[in-house]
Amino acid sequence: MSNKSNQLHAFKRLLVVMDELREQCPWDKKQTLESLRHLTIEEVYELGDAILDKDYDEIKKELGDVLLHIVFYSRIASETNQFDIADVCHSICDKLVERHPHIYGDV
Repeated sequence: MSNKSNQLHAFKRLLVVMDELREQCPWDKKQTLESLRHLTIEEVYELGDAILDKDYDEIKKELGDVLLHIVFYSRIASETNQFDIADVCHSICDKLVERHPHIYGDV
């Protein structure tokens, strides 16, 4: 397990790799929100299967695939100024804080 600094470094690395792929890979360049949709659904089912199997190595791999899709969708949306990965992170944080007034108070 790693500390917050290592976790942030790993996430930053993923963002850099995604940027490079989106700019340089012909397949990644042509993907859209719609073209990735069926692949995302497939990855989530694979994650579900790994969870049922209690296969932690496979869970880790499938979580990576799902995380890739989240970053990929965010990158695509950022190209038309809809939102980016920071917006996604802030959105879920805001939702979690609002749903937990017993922790964060009445916000």
